[in-house]
Amino acid sequence: MAVGLFGLLLFISQSPSVPSRPPYRDHATPSPPLLTPFNHTTHWPHPNGTLQQLPDIIIIGVRKGGTRALIEMLSLHSAVVAAQNEVHFFDWDSHYQRGLDWYLSQMPFSYPGQLTVEKTPAYFTSSKVPERIKRMNPDVRLLLILRDPTERVLSDYTQVFHNRLQKHKYLQPIESLLLRDGELNLDYKALNRSLYYVHMQNWLRHFPLERIHLVDGDALIRDPLSEMKKVEEFLDLEPQINASNFYFNRTKGFYCLREHGRERCLHDSKGRTHPRVAPDILQKLYGYFSQPNRKFFQLVGRTFEWN
Repeated sequence: MAVGLFGLLLFISQSPSVPSRPPYRDHATPSPPLLTPFNHTTHWPHPNGTLQQLPDIIIIGVRKGGTRALIEMLSLHSAVVAAQNEVHFFDWDSHYQRGLDWYLSQMPFSYPGQLTVEKTPAYFTSSKVPERIKRMNPDVRLLLILRDPTERVLSDYTQVFHNRLQKHKYLQPIESLLLRDGELNLDYKALNRSLYYVHMQNWLRHFPLERIHLVDGDALIRDPLSEMKKVEEFLDLEPQINASNFYFNRTKGFYCLREHGRERCLHDSKGRTHPRVAPDILQKLYGYFSQPNRKFFQLVGRTFEWN
């Protein structure tokens, strides 16, 4: 299984900030005590006519599911402008306490008629995030990109491994994290993040399913255009992303992007090879996720090609 290819869709440079949409209309309920006072939803306009505006679209996850690839591809559309960094507003109390005015200041400048999107993969698994986002705007549109839960666990470990390697910290072999006394270590956080149905239940308490579009991260590898057409349709965008925006890089072995004659691919920190895992451990993982996957499929009314 080509477990490393998905990350290769994450790109070496982010799309230049194109500007977001007409002023946001606040449908939210009164801010809780945690939020600082907030009196406006857009910053004063830039001389060129752009504004910073609260997001119309939020990519809520999943971690190591392909969120960077998704936001880069979505930014190909001229009606979309993306925040450059993961804001962590709704999941980090230290950021949330700064209030919506601070959150707004993290958004890119946009022209009237454009949509603003931000992505923070940790939102999906944070229990407090759905209520906070709904309080800001119950009509926001949510994108959730998913991949095979076992592959996501391995990718999660790989990212942490290399982060620790760069910081010269102690490196734990994956077996020591996955196993405890010969059985799966259910306290390993990466396993919990792949229990999609648990987290999805929480989101559906606050948002109807029709406001959450599920992107098949594994299909995005094989056929990015097809998946992005579904995203355009969900967001009511005029069809614009087309086959000319993607090209298969035979050297790298995956699709890259082309926009206005400029080509771009992955960052070297992305798409790292996953660790080799013994077949018996892989079978434990596949078995562990089998029932949770079925619950998730029932919850969202569709299936994915996961082991």
